[in-house]
Amino acid sequence: MLRLAIRVRDEDAEIVLAEILELAPSGVEEVQVSADVVEYAVYGAPGELPALPDLTAAAGGALIEVSTRELPDDWDTRWRAFHRPLVLAGRLTVRPPWEPAGETPIDIVIDPAQAFGTGAHHTTRLCLELLLELAGASPPSESAARGDGLWDPGGGPRAAGGLGELVDLGCGSGVLAIAAAKLGFSPVLALDHDPLSVQAAEANAARNGVALRVARHDLRRDPPAAGATVAANLLAPLLSTWAQRLVRADVVPGRIIASGLLANEADAVAAEFVPLGLRESARRLGGEWAALLLESG
Repeated sequence: MLRLAIRVRDEDAEIVLAEILELAPSGVEEVQVSADVVEYAVYGAPGELPALPDLTAAAGGALIEVSTRELPDDWDTRWRAFHRPLVLAGRLTVRPPWEPAGETPIDIVIDPAQAFGTGAHHTTRLCLELLLELAGASPPSESAARGDGLWDPGGGPRAAGGLGELVDLGCGSGVLAIAAAKLGFSPVLALDHDPLSVQAAEANAARNGVALRVARHDLRRDPPAAGATVAANLLAPLLSTWAQRLVRADVVPGRIIASGLLANEADAVAAEFVPLGLRESARRLGGEWAALLLESG
């Protein structure tokens, strides 16, 4: 078995990841190797892995290092060591399936082999922190716009309960949607353009015993998604595109957790949502990354 790894700087990580997934759509391992460098790795037999020139082209100017090495017989045990449980505020644990159940009230199991890690990346962690914060706050008004009918394909009324409805826009492996459902948001809709992400989110929801609706969604072409609460862990250009489409459609989410953006992009992204009457009420930072809570008023 071989391990093919590519290292890039944090500021280029999300863009490079999207390109690598085109070459290795079955999933990529993500490891934070230093404060500002992330490593993506794929595994396979000789002849099964992406070609090195293709990887170099995908990384472009972000490339730091590409390496290939043969793994020892216990490679699968060593691989598991990279994926450790994430524990937040003594309330929530996100862990791979081989780790024992956490001691927190909420325990989430995510298989990193299915999608893009277990939720330890700064952007996902920051979103989870804000979700935990919201779980102790009052839900937004029921009169908040709820988007384009994605909740109910039959077009009937959509019931909301607990902390209100939530859309996970760009759900990946479903970590945020699953956490939201366990925290009391209902109904929860997980959307992603990548069919592998849709499959992974469905599988992880079943593994965690939560009811989600998971669907494919093209952020650039489908009617803009909105809800009482939207968690949008996306790149800054995608957040900007989504904001502009919401403005044109006159659709306003009740509140937004926006992440996937670098700290130096946060002010510009927050400004994109001002025409919707949404303003920054909280900001979380982790490494080079930021997450914003945007609310009306």
